[in-house]
Amino acid sequence: MNKKTLKDLDISHKRVLVRADFNVPISSQGIVRDDYRIKMVIPTINYLRERNAKIILMSHLGRPNGVSKPELRMDPIAMILSNLLGIEVKKLNDCIGDEVKNFIAHMDEGEVILLENLRFYKGEEDNDPEFSKALAELGDVYVDDAFATAHRDAASNVGITAYLPSVAGLLMDKEISTLSGLLESPNHPFFAILGGAKVSDKIGLISSLMGRVDEFLIGGGLCFTFLKSQGYKIGYSMCEEGNLNVAERILEKGKTKNVKFVLPVDFVTVPEVRPEAPSLTVDIEEFPEKGVGVDIGPKTIKMFKDELLKAKTIIWNGPLGVFEIEKFAKGTYEIAEFLGNLNNVTTVAGGGETAEAFRKFGLEEKITHISTGGGAFLEFLEGKTLPAVDALNDKS
Repeated sequence: MNKKTLKDLDISHKRVLVRADFNVPISSQGIVRDDYRIKMVIPTINYLRERNAKIILMSHLGRPNGVSKPELRMDPIAMILSNLLGIEVKKLNDCIGDEVKNFIAHMDEGEVILLENLRFYKGEEDNDPEFSKALAELGDVYVDDAFATAHRDAASNVGITAYLPSVAGLLMDKEISTLSGLLESPNHPFFAILGGAKVSDKIGLISSLMGRVDEFLIGGGLCFTFLKSQGYKIGYSMCEEGNLNVAERILEKGKTKNVKFVLPVDFVTVPEVRPEAPSLTVDIEEFPEKGVGVDIGPKTIKMFKDELLKAKTIIWNGPLGVFEIEKFAKGTYEIAEFLGNLNNVTTVAGGGETAEAFRKFGLEEKITHISTGGGAFLEFLEGKTLPAVDALNDKS
């Protein structure tokens, strides 16, 4: 990555503004349901504390649309941070203004504070220069460690860089370096596992990876548009009728580029998608007229595993079934577990649901890298410029 990182600056004894992504799910009781993104910023915070910086954390939470909403205050995040760091992380009641400035002026070195929800101000999402400047006045250095928001053009990750030395945090650096490696110098054979709901969500990713990967393994709701384009009956399964020609063209392009597409050969089907629905496992040629595919079947699981044994690099985006319902999670779980047990293979997973699946199964420590990004992960791999990364200082 040709962008400066935290390690390129002397941040000792300085006020360091850190843009994190603490936009995590919180229950109606104010309890954080998934603290993965919070944990991923801890190395950057510890790096700064070890160098006696004054650490000012900032993030958005939810979609308050410029209005202060009690249920979207950052207090639960401060509690989690305090537990993870073993120190008190004080949450301030605002993110700009004289009261915030005064508190920061009296901070101790190594102290960590958390500003209030950035999106309580409309200027955040509007990338308003005045709001950007007000944030910048709080620090001496800006560190962006929020890869998951890097595809957004906001005051706290783009506008602020006009006023302060701006570098990537440890998490941002790891994300960009890992994903750049996939695009620029992957070890071959390079396989992509794609699931999720729609072909339309994956066209850009498939196009970007078409000349880079050796094989695509397709599952989830995504596969039914491909299968129907090839003349298979898919019952009531999800299908983008308007993209049947697109799916057909993708498969034809794969043939001309010698890129293999592997589609499921059997499925778990139900008459309707609900936990108590009776299920039936069938080959694709026997798909029930009124059935809905909710998971890949055992033959497909074995076929996918046999193919993946050939790989040296694997990227995964999108679950292979309705993994939120336990009885329909077998395909996603077995392939995730299989990846976790591969040796000498680079394995990278990304996208909100994919990362959620690995964490749900307790397999996040068993693969090379799980990206914190959803939209940013996809857009980076599609070859798009991420505004927040582009705005950071170049090494040159």
